[in-house]
Amino acid sequence: MKFEHLLSDINGFGRFQMMIIIISFIARFTLPCHFMLGNFIAAVPSHHCDLSALDDEGVFGNLTQEQRLTVSIPVQEDGTPSSCKMFPESQFHLLSNSNDSDLATVPCQNGWLYDNSTFKSTLATEKGLNKATATIFFMGVMFGAMTFGSLSDRFGRKTMLLVSYISGMLFGIASAFSTSFIMFAVLRFFTGFGITGIVIVSSVLSVEWVDIEHRKLVGVIDSLSWTFGNSMIPAIAYCVNDWRQLTIVVTSPLALAILTWRWIPESARWLIANGKFEKANFYLQQCAQMNQKEEFASKITPETLSSIIVTERKDRTYSYLDLVRTPKMRRLALLTGIVWYGVASTYYGISFNITGFGLNIYLTQFVYGAIELPAKLAVYYLLDKVGRRNTEVGSLLGAGICLTINIFLPRDMSVLRTVVAVLGKGCSAASFTTIVLYSSELFPTVVRQNGMGYNSSMGRLGVSLAPLILLLDEVWRDLPQVLLCSIALLASLVARMLPETRGRCLPETIQDIEDGQTGKSLAGSQVVETTEIPLKSKANNEMEN
Repeated sequence: MKFEHLLSDINGFGRFQMMIIIISFIARFTLPCHFMLGNFIAAVPSHHCDLSALDDEGVFGNLTQEQRLTVSIPVQEDGTPSSCKMFPESQFHLLSNSNDSDLATVPCQNGWLYDNSTFKSTLATEKGLNKATATIFFMGVMFGAMTFGSLSDRFGRKTMLLVSYISGMLFGIASAFSTSFIMFAVLRFFTGFGITGIVIVSSVLSVEWVDIEHRKLVGVIDSLSWTFGNSMIPAIAYCVNDWRQLTIVVTSPLALAILTWRWIPESARWLIANGKFEKANFYLQQCAQMNQKEEFASKITPETLSSIIVTERKDRTYSYLDLVRTPKMRRLALLTGIVWYGVASTYYGISFNITGFGLNIYLTQFVYGAIELPAKLAVYYLLDKVGRRNTEVGSLLGAGICLTINIFLPRDMSVLRTVVAVLGKGCSAASFTTIVLYSSELFPTVVRQNGMGYNSSMGRLGVSLAPLILLLDEVWRDLPQVLLCSIALLASLVARMLPETRGRCLPETIQDIEDGQTGKSLAGSQVVETTEIPLKSKANNEMEN
């Protein structure tokens, strides 16, 4: 008997599954907020050299603020005061003659004065840091993905989800009270380490509790939490423009997630695969009762569950090494890892560049988030129409094309460049939504969380490098766009080599992968028939006829 047969009898998408999705949504909302937090807490407001030390010098103290800037700060080509240069002495003649091209300048002598009209305070204004600090956070995310992926396969989805909730909240709030850069860097690293478990554990948990027909719907619904978070973070940042307060606000939903954790069930698939039939029976009974399928609840027993097809030893501990022990698993791990890296680099390379088009950063971030809604609705339609693989290939190709177009568009066409970037963001969001569902269907139950942890770590490696790629515009203006475009196109080619999973049973064991049983549909899968199994699903009866 396949687990899908049992799940179809007790309703593979009822109130029980909706409860899991809603509870998971609470915690998942905070993830995109933290991922995009660097766009706001590390923003560098417009600034110029601090002139407060000159206030007591005779005539200078009687000048207006505009006149002080005129005699102390050189003007850039665009007519704005220089951010990092000043005159060694006040040039009072500039009050009547604005030509300062031949005057000597020096670096700021007393620090900077920042414009607080947009941000009350950021990391740049307090600690002199820039957006490269995002790499610290995402390095934590990368290592956290590997850790939580392994531990979730060993200790269960539910336990590690609570660990992720608590650690993410504690480190996230503590980072808001940092008193030094070292303290902030360490706490930000562990914040990323903690919260990454939320997405990789909850994604797998949701997929493992729903039937084949509704897997794509659950994948899209889960991804909409990112859309919601990406759309809300600019509004939250606009209202809370102090970086410490903003960090606390976007972390606070985890407190509610901890309170609701008690209602989240453990994965019955994982329990059965690990020989814990009593606990699996407990949660399946809950599922049947909540979904109003009580007539089947009495037929589900631990003995019934022991007959679910899982041929590998249930007392064995799996690790990341199992992803590379056998030929087909090695190939699967290699291909999915490359695709995850490409998807994440493209998505966040576009997302972090909200100031690169000369428009309002709050508006740009909102549009970047809003475009994900139609993109993900399109994914819901395409996943069954053209399949997981073609959807992934097409969305990555679309993102690469948009990045290519922006390389050739003139810089002064900021609106058109933003429109193209938004379309690229939509394509990259579609690719991210697809790959999360797609990869969770590709890996077998016994190492699914390890597989997702490995893939997520590859994705976070791409995210960690994305801010550094954007800094390469100092080498060549279009170099970041060229690199991101190349990465997207390469990932689309690699995705073409993955097997299709549309309408297929989830593989349960590594042997399923090696035997090529990933390609078996529910209608065509083999069913073990014994007199010990009183539970006969509709699918079983059809096959017996």
